[in-house]
Amino acid sequence: MYAVELKGITKRFGPVIANNHIDFQLKLGEIQALLGENGAGKTTLMRILYGLYHADEGKIVVNDREVQIRSPRDAIVNRIGMVTQHFTLVPTLTVAENVALGYTQGFHLDPKKLEADVAASAKRFGIEIDPHALVRHLSVGERQRVEILKSLYRDARVLILDEPTAVLVPQEVDVLFATLNRLREDGMSLVFISHKLYEVMAICDRISVLRDGKAVGTVEKEKTSQSELARLMVGRETFGVTRQGENHPGKPLLRLDRVSAVDKKGLPALKNITLEVCQGEILGIAGVSGNGQTELAQVLSGTLKPSSGEIRVGEKKLTGADPAEFTAARVGRIPEDRHGGVVGEMSVADNLALENLDKFVRSGMLDRKAILENAKRLIAEYQIKASPTDRIRTLSGGNMQKVLLARALARDPLLIIAPQPTRGLDVGATDYVRKKLLEQRDAGTAVLLVSEDLDEIMALSDRIAVIYEGQIVGVVAARDATAEQLGLMMSGAWEVAHAEN
Repeated sequence: MYAVELKGITKRFGPVIANNHIDFQLKLGEIQALLGENGAGKTTLMRILYGLYHADEGKIVVNDREVQIRSPRDAIVNRIGMVTQHFTLVPTLTVAENVALGYTQGFHLDPKKLEADVAASAKRFGIEIDPHALVRHLSVGERQRVEILKSLYRDARVLILDEPTAVLVPQEVDVLFATLNRLREDGMSLVFISHKLYEVMAICDRISVLRDGKAVGTVEKEKTSQSELARLMVGRETFGVTRQGENHPGKPLLRLDRVSAVDKKGLPALKNITLEVCQGEILGIAGVSGNGQTELAQVLSGTLKPSSGEIRVGEKKLTGADPAEFTAARVGRIPEDRHGGVVGEMSVADNLALENLDKFVRSGMLDRKAILENAKRLIAEYQIKASPTDRIRTLSGGNMQKVLLARALARDPLLIIAPQPTRGLDVGATDYVRKKLLEQRDAGTAVLLVSEDLDEIMALSDRIAVIYEGQIVGVVAARDATAEQLGLMMSGAWEVAHAEN
C-alpha cells in the first residue's frame, strides 16, 4: 500500500505548465527523492500535496482513500507535514512554544506540561533539541530540527522536506540524515526534494525525476548511478564545471586592509576584513547565509560605505568610492539579486549598455545603433536566448544572469565580484556561468566568488576564505580543503580548523 499517490496532477501558472499530468507514488516507510533542475516542478508538486497550491487537474490518494487537500490544515488532518526552505518560526518564543503554536485547544497553556510533552516527542523521534531554548539562540540546523519536530508533534506520517540541506554546513547535514533514517525506521514516509545527486544517493531508497514539469522516471537507488540520474535530469550524463590544474597567480589586484562596515540596521556586518585576490586566481568566500557575505559584496561594489579600513584595486585607492568609480577602476560586478541588477521594463540591449553608457554617447546623444550592435554581439557571444528588443523581465533566470555576466565582462575587468552567481539557476545555466568565471581567471582576471554553495566554492576556487559573523576566520588552499574542515570553520569552530597563514 502507498502512503500517498498523486494521479495526473497538472498545474498551470498562466501559459506556463509547471506540472504536466504527473503521477507520483510514495511507499510506506521509505525516503523518496524528488529530483530535478530548478524549475522542473518539484516544489510545485509538493505544495499541491501540502495544500499551498491547488491542482488544475488530477487527484490525491492517501492510504488508498481519495482526499481533498485545500489548505495546510487539510494536509495536517491527513497526517502530512512539510518543512520548507524558509522556516516559519517565531524567534522570541521557546522551542516548545513554536512546536505547539497553532496546535493547542483553548486559551490556557501549562508551560511545564507543554515542555514535557515536546521533550517526550523529541526523545521518541531521536531529535536532540532543548524545549526551553529560545529559537533566536539556535543554529540554522537546530531550527530545522524544530520545524521537523513541529510536523511530528502533529502526528505526521508523511513528511516533505524541500531542499533541506541548502542552508546547512556539512556536519549539520550528517545530523539531519541521521534523523531522517530514524524516522524511516519508525515507519514514516518522507519526500526529499533536491537537485543534488550525491545527497539523494546517500539518503534515499527510490528517486523520482522531473524534467520540464513532467515525470521522466522513478528508479531504485541500487539500480541507478549519478550519471544515469544526470541523464534523466538534463538529458546528458555529465555536468559540473570545475577548475583544471594549478593556477599561477600574479600580483594582488584587490587588497582589503582591516575593512569594517555596518548593515542597514546599524549593526556590525564586517569586522576588520583583510584579504588579497591576485591576478589569475579565484578566491572563494565560504560561509553560512547571513555572516556578512552580502555586505562584503556591497562594499566592493560601492553600494555600502565601509566604516573603517582601506580598499585598493590595482594601484587605485577606492575606500568609500561610489559604483561609478568602481566601474571606472575596471571592477566587473555581477549583482547578487539578478532582478535588482536590471531594469525590468527596459530592453535587453539597454540593460547590456547600462553600466557603460559613456561608450554609446555621440554628440551628447545616445547612439541607438551602437547600443543595438553591442547587444547583438553579446547575445551571440553569451548564447542569450532573447532578441535585443525584448523586455528583460520576460527572460528566464538563466538568460537574465547571462545578460548580467555579459555586461560585467564586456569591459575587460581587472577584478570580478561575483556574489551567488549561480543561485537559482538550473544545471545548464550553472555550468555556463562557472565556465565563464574560469575563463576569466585563466585570462588573468582576479575573481572574488561569494557563494553559499560549498560544492561550488570547492569546485572553482584556488583559495578559500571562510567568513563567520563578519570576520575572516581562515584562508586555505582549495587543494588542501575538505568539506568537514570548512564546515567547522563556517560554524565558528575556529580552533579545530587549520588555517593557512
